[in-house]
Amino acid sequence: MPRAGVLTSVTHDQDVEAAAQQLYAELTICPLSLVLFFCASHYDLEALSSALQRRFGEIPLVGCTTAGEIGTDGYISGSISAIGFCEQDFAIEAALVNNLADFSFSDAQSLVHGILDGCQSRQVAPIKGHSFALALLDGLSVREEQLLNVLNAHLGSIPLLGGSAGDDLYFRDTHVYFEGHFHSDAAILMVVNSRCSFEVFSIDHLSDTRDKLVVTEADSSERRVYEFNAVPAAQEYARTIGLEIDQLTPEVFAMNPLSVRIGDRFYSRAIQKVNDDLSLTFYCAVETGIVLTRARCGDMVQGLEQLFDDIERKIGPPQLVIGYDCIFRRLESQQLGLDESIRRIFQRYRVLGFNTYGEQLDGMHLNQTFTGVALGGCDGEQR
Repeated sequence: MPRAGVLTSVTHDQDVEAAAQQLYAELTICPLSLVLFFCASHYDLEALSSALQRRFGEIPLVGCTTAGEIGTDGYISGSISAIGFCEQDFAIEAALVNNLADFSFSDAQSLVHGILDGCQSRQVAPIKGHSFALALLDGLSVREEQLLNVLNAHLGSIPLLGGSAGDDLYFRDTHVYFEGHFHSDAAILMVVNSRCSFEVFSIDHLSDTRDKLVVTEADSSERRVYEFNAVPAAQEYARTIGLEIDQLTPEVFAMNPLSVRIGDRFYSRAIQKVNDDLSLTFYCAVETGIVLTRARCGDMVQGLEQLFDDIERKIGPPQLVIGYDCIFRRLESQQLGLDESIRRIFQRYRVLGFNTYGEQLDGMHLNQTFTGVALGGCDGEQR
């Protein structure tokens, strides 16, 4: 019989010492190879770091701040969600990347090879076919695309997925956590080797329309669009969706997404905010000359049901799903009254994760997706 290889814990305690104690008590039932956590940004991060270090000691901890958490009961806020990976079923190696602007192709090669060597020395199953990579990135770094490209180039057949840290839509500071400290302008890469079956996925619920916006002026280094169709970007976007500029909010952006065609697929390019000069800052890469298409939101609940039906056919009922869910999906769910339906789905399939400022899959930086990995049963005889 398959057995559980992961443990989960969710705490809403605002006292960091009590929160750390609850996480420790609920996760250390088995020897752990690593703890992965997602925390609300309003915690005193320095105090939380100290509390976690005192409690967990030598157990490796990796995590990030969020734009909302996903717990065992669906969307939650002001909390910490955590996953403990039992060492009998998981060998995990993690590394921190600092100063993202200076991270090079050769740096990526050294980092990935070092992680793979460390993981291989403790592997619980053959690396090929039994490993995936998880990434956590500073969600305000504007460096996701470059980092993902170079990391993915060296991971070979190992699938790479992840999410960008958030700060509850304040857009001030987003952090990743590694070896006792929260870091900005940083990323974490983990290679997870497991004797559990798994399925990596990414879905959206968007379809394109005929409304086109040509980026006629942009600063790609800042993901900032100054003009659509030679008109101030916020003005032209608002006109296209039939609103006034002062009505543009994150909720409006969530319900009126834009997308770019790459090959035969459309990928969302989510708007982060309106600037004083009527330019628009995006969560994802934009540049002068690209054509953005207004997209239409489909049935999010039906999409999730179909996703998990497919996953169950491939690996059976998941023991856990690590989910990176775009903050815009959560905003849409709230506006349309879908939270209870999504809660039931997330609870049934044991989804735990966070709401992101962007998702990652195999070198691509994505917006407005639900991306993650479903963990199936762990074969105790496999070595």
